[in-house]
Formats: sequence, structure tokens, C-alpha cells
Amino acid sequence: MSRIGRKPIELPTGVTVTEKDGVVRVTGPKGSLSMSLSPLTTLRQEGVKLFVERKSDDRQSRSVHGLMRNLIANMVRGVSTGFEKRLDIVGVGFKAELSDRVLRLNLGFSHPVILPLPEGIDIVLEKPTKIVVKGIDAQQVGQVAANIRGYRPPDSYKGKGIRYEGEVVKLKPGKAAAG
Repeated sequence: MSRIGRKPIELPTGVTVTEKDGVVRVTGPKGSLSMSLSPLTTLRQEGVKLFVERKSDDRQSRSVHGLMRNLIANMVRGVSTGFEKRLDIVGVGFKAELSDRVLRLNLGFSHPVILPLPEGIDIVLEKPTKIVVKGIDAQQVGQVAANIRGYRPPDSYKGKGIRYEGEVVKLKPGKAAAG
């Protein structure tokens, strides 16, 4: 049996999980999320613990079991505490500005990069070079952070660009001097 799939999901206070017609809906203090449940799995709730169980023991059911459990656990965590990704902008003159749910990035191009924020995503600028992407949907937060990083990934020679906080960029040596 899947070690991840059989772990129970702890439901914090204020979080409710309902299943109807194969759709799981998780509601909490930060909002609500829904997802279609695989027909190979079922949900069982005992008090404040939620269990994801598979209907049979065939290969497809086993492969989906842990996935469904983790997706539901991420939904529970998202509506209770939320997710965030932190990005650092490195480079002279590189900065970010936020106004009216539009992120404006100056990344050394001839034009600024303008990114309207999708619904359900909040961005906080701690400094002009520190971006925090917040939201309740883990996939959406990660995708928006990856899209922002994709405009100017870290350069492997000078290290300039947008990187995740704590990301280590190994710098290559430059051209060897002529001898």
C-alpha cells in the first residue's frame, strides 16, 4: 500500500471537506478550492482526520492513490495557511513595481515587462528586488512564480536575473586570458 496515500490528512479548525458527484470541495478561512476526485479513490472522514482510500489494488489505482492524497492535503493547507514563493531580482537597475494588480518588471530589456496578476494571486514587494507570490492554490502560486522567473532566468556567467530565494546559481568562469 502507498505510504503517502495511507497517511491521514489532519483538518485544522475551520476547514471543511465535502464530496459530491466526484468533486471534492475544501473550504476554509482563506477561501475554497475544488477538484475532481479520481473514480478509483474514495474519501472517509473520522473526526478531524481525512483518509483517501483506493477502491481496488490494481496498478492504476495504486499510482493515483498517493497523488489524490497529496492534492487534497495541499488544498487543505492552502485554504488554512496559504502558499508563498519568494523571488530575488539580481542585477544593476533590475527592479519590480506593483500598481493596480499589474506587476511591472524592469529587467534590462528595451521595454518593461508588464504582467497582470491572475485571480487568486497576491504579490507583495518587500523591496523593489524582493517579490513574494502568495495564494491558496499551490499549483497556481508555483506557476506564476515560474512565469515571473522565466522572463529573465539567472545568467550563468554574471548571475543576473530572477531567482528563487535560496537558489544557488553556479557561475561559469569567463574566457581564459590570451597567453
